[in-house]
Amino acid sequence: MDFGLTDEQQLLLESLDELLERDCPESYIAELDLTHQPPTTFRKAMNEAGFGSLGFPEEFGGTPSDAVTLVMLAERVARQGLNNGYGLELLQAMDILEFGSDEQKQEILGLLAAGEVPFALGFTEPGAGSDNSAMSTTAVHHDGMVTFNGTKTLITNALQSKYLLLMAKNPGGDDPRRAISMYLVPMNAPGVTTNQLDKIMWHISDSCEIFLDDVTLPESCLVGVQGNGFKQLMRNFELERLVIAANCLGMAQCAFDDAATYAAQRVQFGKPIGSFQLIQLKLTDMAIKLENIRNFVYKTAWMVDQELPLKSQGALCKRYSAMAAFEVADEAMQIFGGVGVTVGTRVSRLWRDLRGHRFGGGTDEIMVHIAGRQIVKDHS
Repeated sequence: MDFGLTDEQQLLLESLDELLERDCPESYIAELDLTHQPPTTFRKAMNEAGFGSLGFPEEFGGTPSDAVTLVMLAERVARQGLNNGYGLELLQAMDILEFGSDEQKQEILGLLAAGEVPFALGFTEPGAGSDNSAMSTTAVHHDGMVTFNGTKTLITNALQSKYLLLMAKNPGGDDPRRAISMYLVPMNAPGVTTNQLDKIMWHISDSCEIFLDDVTLPESCLVGVQGNGFKQLMRNFELERLVIAANCLGMAQCAFDDAATYAAQRVQFGKPIGSFQLIQLKLTDMAIKLENIRNFVYKTAWMVDQELPLKSQGALCKRYSAMAAFEVADEAMQIFGGVGVTVGTRVSRLWRDLRGHRFGGGTDEIMVHIAGRQIVKDHS
């Protein structure tokens, strides 16, 4: 197996490193985290440099790219310490590319190409998260229109997005999963209101409750086939989990690098703490976990490029990457000691943000359910 970079990948990474150094230094990220602001100027810089159109079809002004390269770029941005800084919106937009109308494709890809966040994923509800069959938000079709009522919660980037990619249930169906459809709802549509939620992590990404009160739109807002929303969403989730894993890898590597540097410089009992075996044990185990995450992430991306069914692979990758990356950050904080919990130390932010990935995009526990039932099925 060839683990080397292609010439094109090497050039892309070198170009990205220059952009990160210029437009996304640690001081910029720390300020965004402190003030709870999105990385708007960085997104614009990425777009101007051509990274915003990577992965788009040529007919929409993009440059086709393989999943391995996109994951590589997402990891590199996260290694700068920026959570969810690249790739998530692009791969989520595959739902629109695969199932959307021509008008929806033009709108969403145009927003992505401009460096904007085109939509937030409207899935989780107060009573429905992992249990999607309990979804209660309704979509009633009538006279060429559709009316939505319900509440979504913990919706990431809702305030930054022009649209909500809404999952809603068509009442009256026997099979709850076949009753779910996907819709592209403007966030400024009459009847849509938001309530921002305060949280201890992901400060550069807002999280909101979204209330839909008799929101009525033309049926052209339907994405794909009515009743196929859950099946379409699974495609979204597979790619989302891969990008989350790449983000976990990058941030965990950032935490490791900071901790290893600190261990080499911090002196106690007349020696750098990195000379003590207990610290060396931590760093060694952290390095092993990073190697395992990296292999998991890149193999999964390779499978996507080969158009191989992920089956249990996506869930296994997401579960292991999220858990192991947080463990790396937790040990990094332990190496820093009391300094690690101060606001001015980057590892504290990495620790907080990585903890969020253990439930964002699917909890550790639901990954067991997804992967475990597939493993049993494969051996039946």
